[in-house]
Amino acid sequence: MSKDFPLPDDLPVPEDDGAADHLQGMELPDVSLQSTEGTAVDLRELPPRTVIYVYPLTGRPDKDVIPEGWEDVPGARGCTPESRGFRSHYDELRDNGVGEVFGLSTQSSEYQREARDRLHLPFELLSDAEWELANELDLPTFTIEGEDYLKRLTLVVSEGRIEHVFYPIFPPDEHASEVLEWVTNNPR
Repeated sequence: MSKDFPLPDDLPVPEDDGAADHLQGMELPDVSLQSTEGTAVDLRELPPRTVIYVYPLTGRPDKDVIPEGWEDVPGARGCTPESRGFRSHYDELRDNGVGEVFGLSTQSSEYQREARDRLHLPFELLSDAEWELANELDLPTFTIEGEDYLKRLTLVVSEGRIEHVFYPIFPPDEHASEVLEWVTNNPR
């Protein structure tokens, strides 16, 4: 658990609602997404065994952007601790056959860049601000205060197809360890 952003003990636990059941084995669509580096990432040209963790929203210390009631939504809270987990396990993931790791949300690349830099992430975040990938894959969402957000999930992608789906994810601060264990136990 992150010392800087501890998760409350009483967070509601997300349940598997079946909203990601269709993803396993799907081919990635012909979509390119903007990275925090400023380049377009073609999802059909990803390195072998890429991990894409999808998160709803990253807050910022300088802005109050978290909607009221956020902590009441199962699985919403924990984006910063989850990203820190992937940062901590990045080298181990790479050493165990993961070609690259990306975080993905519907926030703009400019907004994501602040989080990438503040959290010292060794990987890029991808912006699906136009909801292209979310709509093509019919990714699970939730609505709060009239705004739609992606539910937290992780895709392991190999050769343009979704090899494995983690959903729902809880607790988010331990999820990168779960992904590392899976890739270690399922070598390619």
